[in-house]
Amino acid sequence: MLTVDRINFISKWINDYAINSSKNSFNLVIGVSGGIDSAVTSTLCAKTNLKTIVVSMPIKQNESQHSLSLEHIEWLKSNFKNVESHIINLDNVFKTFQDDMKNFASDLAFANTRSRLRMVTLYQIAQFNNSLVIGTGNKVEDFGIGFYTKYGDGGVDVSPIADCTKTQIWEMGRTLNIPKNIIDAKPTDGLWDDNRNDQDQIGLSYEQLEEAMDNPKSQYYQKYNQIRKPNLHKMGSIPICKFKNK
Repeated sequence: MLTVDRINFISKWINDYAINSSKNSFNLVIGVSGGIDSAVTSTLCAKTNLKTIVVSMPIKQNESQHSLSLEHIEWLKSNFKNVESHIINLDNVFKTFQDDMKNFASDLAFANTRSRLRMVTLYQIAQFNNSLVIGTGNKVEDFGIGFYTKYGDGGVDVSPIADCTKTQIWEMGRTLNIPKNIIDAKPTDGLWDDNRNDQDQIGLSYEQLEEAMDNPKSQYYQKYNQIRKPNLHKMGSIPICKFKNK
């Protein structure tokens, strides 16, 4: 599929889903981090002409990451009249949570908590505006390695780019004329104080992960499987205890 066709297909899919949703939701809410996934997805949302509410939710955020988020918001608002923006600083909320959970301190848990606080924030805004919460997870994260407790993706209503590889998302970003600073930025979930990027955490680049997903003979396949197996529980249905005799 040509990149422009992919863009139009996803944008129409979002529009159709929102209009036909059982929730009667005609507005869209999405968290923007300054990364390529949320930049492309929010732009695809804006292209629907539905009201698109974009939210930046810094938590002890690296200044460069937050700056990219603000840059993208301004770019969106200059190109689409249906975009509304909000900046919700969650520093104090997170600090209170950390203090209350000091007996259960875990760096990994606190990193995931940042994402979940953002998810709660998005749903608060969505409920108020009768909106759908839009996810930003891609195919590699959602179905390859289960690396998706990210910026506001602790829970979402729809996930428009979940069947797109990171390479395809970068291609869409260039076609959509997303700011170059965002396209060139190293992918990061922005959940750690030391500003580690995705490759630092995963151990492989997205290009290498995509190669391994498509080719079991790839030199990266063994590493890919090592990352994937511990996260398989994230990619299946929630286990349910069923009675044989009710």
